[in-house]
Amino acid sequence: MGRIYLFLVAALGLFGWLASNLPSSRAPVDQASVPTTLTFAPTATQPQFSNQDGSLELQRQPDGHFYADVRVNGTLIHMLVDTGASAIALSREDAQSAGLATSIGMNDVIGEGADGAIHGEYARLDRVELGPLSAERLDAVILSNGQQSLLGQSFLGRFASVQIEGDRMVLR
Repeated sequence: MGRIYLFLVAALGLFGWLASNLPSSRAPVDQASVPTTLTFAPTATQPQFSNQDGSLELQRQPDGHFYADVRVNGTLIHMLVDTGASAIALSREDAQSAGLATSIGMNDVIGEGADGAIHGEYARLDRVELGPLSAERLDAVILSNGQQSLLGQSFLGRFASVQIEGDRMVLR
């Protein structure tokens, strides 16, 4: 249990850093103020993986990260794939979109990050789907702050392997 908690704390610390350093994929963008060399992660309508040899392939995005459009309780959520996170971490907005109730304050400390205590709530997801793979009754955390949801090992661990080969992540 202590090891799981340690991984959760590390994942939440990474999430805190990412949330403060990455642009939100949901925030409106004034295109005139965006440098021409910067592009954003694909939207839910663009293909993100191929199913060859029974594997899923995700392409590295210009910001250096991998993203996946994942169905959580039937709702499509754009998530950062975080192989270092022990569990799925949902933003409050994404959790509510997926039908999960959250308390108003979300004052419980669920981890410790680089910026201090991380507040949120624990949740159980009915169903999580990525391509042909699905899992039921997965534990997750709902974060009181942050806009980017993370897809962690509670789901990625269902694959036989997760490998990064150049600019692609292959899940087998």
